[in-house]
Amino acid sequence: MLSRNITYTENKIFTKEQVQALFLSINWVSGEYPNRLFKALMNSSTVFTAWDGDRLVGLIRVLDDSEMTAFIHYVLVHPDYQGFGIAGHMMGMLKEKYKDYLYIDVMPEEAKNASFYEKHGFKVNVGGTTLSLINPGRKY
Repeated sequence: MLSRNITYTENKIFTKEQVQALFLSINWVSGEYPNRLFKALMNSSTVFTAWDGDRLVGLIRVLDDSEMTAFIHYVLVHPDYQGFGIAGHMMGMLKEKYKDYLYIDVMPEEAKNASFYEKHGFKVNVGGTTLSLINPGRKY
């Protein structure tokens, strides 16, 4: 159940277990690699988080070059907390922090998520293509 007291921070105060629980709640494979996931988040440029008490309920990860481009790697909210504006609030924090950058880029992995970003002012690059290299031989 959603508390009325969601708090937000840019401080990386989460634990490996909290992060893993959030990622597994939405069935993201990253949650199956808690050590790597935690290390990746701790080494990210920015991580915005949303909290219901001590429960991690939302997260945005950003990678940036410190001047021109910030890349949103992912936005996620626990299923029990979706639809209450949590992702939108964190997106507002992101847009404020990176307001002086030339670009804030995102490449949603699923087309169904594009409308969320469009709602927050992002535009589809006409003729653009998302490309990924997934190394199937790599052991994690």
